Amino acid sequence: MKIKRRQFLKLMGASTAMFALWEFNFLAEVEAVVPSLRIQYAVATPGICPYCSVGCGITVHTDPVALNVINIEGDADHPINRGSLCSKGSSLFQLVGNTQRVTTPLYRAPGTNTWQVKTWDWTLDQIATKVYNTRNTYFETALDGITVNRLDAIACLGGAALDNEEDYLLSKMMRGLGVNYLEHQARL
Repeated sequence: MKIKRRQFLKLMGASTAMFALWEFNFLAEVEAVVPSLRIQYAVATPGICPYCSVGCGITVHTDPVALNVINIEGDADHPINRGSLCSKGSSLFQLVGNTQRVTTPLYRAPGTNTWQVKTWDWTLDQIATKVYNTRNTYFETALDGITVNRLDAIACLGGAALDNEEDYLLSKMMRGLGVNYLEHQARL
């Protein structure tokens, strides 16, 4: 029997592959090992990202024993974002888990370079007093015989740290004060 070169190479390749599979035991059954995830026993709760009005879906994973947030990620089943989040939505976990987040009001008196920790009551009283005095001083009721009822001494600029509900309440409050210069920029 005469074997051609091409047939010889095919035979050698097939026999080498067969012996390799036999020797290294590639056909034996193996058990898959899956590493445990930190959200393995967590309770997944669907939600909506609070930052802009798009309404992207998020999934918040909480520890059922300690009741603290373990992870926040995009909801893959949500029809709007399909699991993806923007840069603000991706940083949602920092709202809960950031240890360096400032949680008390800080006040720096004029002419000083140090911050003082103040209470919320003191801070809100200071803000209310300054807004009240500014409105009483600069509120315009008429201009050239025309009723205007406006306050040009206060301006309001909302930013990316505010969610939809805070923006709504802030705009209602500013319009109630008569503020004309009301703006919001979510992508600052």
